[in-house]
Amino acid sequence: MPKAKRKAVKHVVGSLGLSQQRAYGLLELAVSSYYYQPQKRDDAALRKRILELCEQRKRFGQFRIYVMLRREGFLVNHKRVARIYREEGLQVRRRRRKKMAAAVRVPLPAPDKANMRWSMDFVMDVVSGGRRIRVLAVVDDFTRECLAVEVDSSIGGARVARVLDRIIEFRGKPEGITVDNGPEFAGRALDSWAYRNKVRLEFIRPGKPVENAYIESFNGRLRDECLNGNEFISLREAQAVIESWREDYNDQRPHGSLGHLTPTEFALLEAKKLQTNCTQFLTRTTLQ
Repeated sequence: MPKAKRKAVKHVVGSLGLSQQRAYGLLELAVSSYYYQPQKRDDAALRKRILELCEQRKRFGQFRIYVMLRREGFLVNHKRVARIYREEGLQVRRRRRKKMAAAVRVPLPAPDKANMRWSMDFVMDVVSGGRRIRVLAVVDDFTRECLAVEVDSSIGGARVARVLDRIIEFRGKPEGITVDNGPEFAGRALDSWAYRNKVRLEFIRPGKPVENAYIESFNGRLRDECLNGNEFISLREAQAVIESWREDYNDQRPHGSLGHLTPTEFALLEAKKLQTNCTQFLTRTTLQ
């Protein structure tokens, strides 16, 4: 019971000489509320798991940690998680970007099925000794699945084509691929590959990365959650760590734009919906 209400009851009893029960009636309060003692909740197990998750996923904020807990079966609300998160000082430090001049944003037509449009781009990093490495990432814009990450010191257009061939073997061909105007994408090797496979290469305008927003968003997560948190000793270690992160991104990491499903879960759900719709269409056609 709030202290203010207790004080009001004591004032009425003392000043008017009324019984406690009568005082509660005048103030329209339940007598039982006077004797209620709040039960302190045991947060030990929840607190321990939050600390473990934050140790594993250092760049996850409180809401994504809350989603992970719900997926694991913890019946908690986000306010309780936020309180423990604050008490433990787990707030993620935001890396502020340099302010840039505002650019006109061009809305992308949203894909409505898997393999309708892929996006790909490069991310740069270094290993010990200052050796630079390049990471080629390929993403399905609809399911948000990362289809491949190719890591090497040099990746040319012919290598990009081989990576796409490898993806197509288990995934099938996309209708189009959104890319920037880098030499690996605008060169003869990838142009020839696109012609042979009848795949459109959709080039964004120079200096307009917002037109390739899906891969830019993915690259931000890759850098924030993987590249910035690891110091690679060798190229081989970088390849193993980044591939492991890709698998975790697809299979374990909840995605806000997918209703907090993982990309793999969302892809399976959409595949089931498509199969159900096809079955219903065939049934209607047969009956007619």
